[in-house]
Amino acid sequence: MNNLQAAFQAAIPNIIKNLAVRNIEAFYYDDSEAMVKDILTKIPSGSSITWGGAESIIECGLMDAIQNGSYVLLDRAAAKTPEEKRKFFAKAVMADVFLMSTNAITYQGELINIDGNGNRLACLMQGPKEVFIIVGMNKFVGSIEEGIHRIENVAAPANVQRLHRDTPCHTSGRCAHCFSAESVCSHTVITRRSGQPGRIKIFIVPENLGY
Repeated sequence: MNNLQAAFQAAIPNIIKNLAVRNIEAFYYDDSEAMVKDILTKIPSGSSITWGGAESIIECGLMDAIQNGSYVLLDRAAAKTPEEKRKFFAKAVMADVFLMSTNAITYQGELINIDGNGNRLACLMQGPKEVFIIVGMNKFVGSIEEGIHRIENVAAPANVQRLHRDTPCHTSGRCAHCFSAESVCSHTVITRRSGQPGRIKIFIVPENLGY
């Protein structure tokens, strides 16, 4: 463990306490392998699972694990037409578990997210029975303002490059606050607490996951 990871680990008790005050459960693990193993114990066999676009879910190994498990997987990639996507979303909001990451999270426990279509944020706010959020140490910031800056100038440019979107930040790597037709920044949501105690669960590792 390097010095940065050690410092992050030292901050974990306060992070978990700050999240608990906000009705959000938090769990810390030494690595992704331990995290994924424990997450699977929290999802009963036969549960319906869906997810928002999140590289963290793939990088930590959770996606492979659920695909090899005994679950009902609702994959939005299977919906091609606008009507199919509308019907899929109706199923997604009734899922037992929604998997996602967060674009940024403050040490005080606030979640900061920016979406293009808003389907991920809609499920975060309401619908699925439980929301499991995978968070690497790279997502933590000192304030909401720092979180928005991180999203605009780190996460969003990386995502549009991955998705081959035609936006100014694709080439510049910096937010231009554009109104591009392919912008991934339409909705900004700050989650300061969970209205339903324990519905949102955050799983933290001292690794860099996602953008």
